Amino acid sequence: MLGRTYDDQICSLARTLEVVGERWTLLIVRDALNGITRFEDFQASLDVARNTLADRLSLLVQYRVFDRVLYQERPERYEYRLTRRGRDLVTPIVAFIEWGDTHRPDPGGPPRRIEHAGCGGRVVARLYCTRCKELTKPEQIVSRPGRGRREVTTRQVTSRQVAAR
Repeated sequence: MLGRTYDDQICSLARTLEVVGERWTLLIVRDALNGITRFEDFQASLDVARNTLADRLSLLVQYRVFDRVLYQERPERYEYRLTRRGRDLVTPIVAFIEWGDTHRPDPGGPPRRIEHAGCGGRVVARLYCTRCKELTKPEQIVSRPGRGRREVTTRQVTSRQVAAR
């Protein structure tokens, strides 16, 4: 059973979840990707408790997902601007939105459309091979131990084997 943190996990996903795995965090990033930068606007959009929002924003600044930038001196007010790290979360967010629209659809249709600003075409998250540049399907992916892996007893598991469990 997983504890409250993933510190003992030797896993890239676990390290990522330490930063973005709490229920409000990706919604905050989603709102930032949609142009929200100020605390009050995040709070109004999400209807999240102020202390929870403050904690999440503080964590996201700590992990450099956001920069906290002073925009008013009296009283001091800050806005939260996505860093490159924060903007790089667009891919998993688009993938989660696609998953939700497919497997937990709203009866009225998708609440938002993700489009290419240049032509208005639909933007989707897809897997592709960096070597041959082919699009890949989940059943074509294997997970093998990498250089940072400290456990040598783990066997190779394919996504097909995981899906069969």
